[in-house]
Amino acid sequence: MILEDKSWLARLLHPNALTLYRVASVPLLVVLMLSPSRWAAFFAALVFSLAAITDFLDGFMARRMGLISQFGKIMDPLADKLLISSAFIMLVSLGRVEGWIVCLIIGRELAITGLRSILASSGSDVAATNLAKWKTGFQIGALIPLLLHYPYFGLNFHLAGTWVLWVALVLTVWSGVDYVVRARKLIF
Repeated sequence: MILEDKSWLARLLHPNALTLYRVASVPLLVVLMLSPSRWAAFFAALVFSLAAITDFLDGFMARRMGLISQFGKIMDPLADKLLISSAFIMLVSLGRVEGWIVCLIIGRELAITGLRSILASSGSDVAATNLAKWKTGFQIGALIPLLLHYPYFGLNFHLAGTWVLWVALVLTVWSGVDYVVRARKLIF
């Protein structure tokens, strides 16, 4: 019985399963964000936060357990972009974030994902840079309070999220330029 529990738990915490949980969380996040209530905002932030944690966990588990796979290499970044883009798009639809900011962020994500695909096909290293990891961290750090939106415990979460979003925007553009500069030999 214990061996079965361990294999069940191992399958549940497999890095590819964690990636798929992140993808599966997107429809729930979107549905929660369709309701402009304080409770829906709280649960949307909770769902997003749990999904964001799987982003850290799947990479950690894959490296630690030697479970790096082609599926994970392709789906992990796509799951991240799907989760983050969906949250940003829904925030624009709710009037909580300016559309142009989200266009820059999502545009960078799509362009760099394409660039990384080209680099990977040529055999180049496409691992995320530290700058890109900071960018993702600040995007997540902005999205959680923006999703919460309403004041809790006397704190203005929307304002805090907006300030972090400006930092995330700068890092997003900077890391995009960094990728293009580093890949210019393959582009031109």
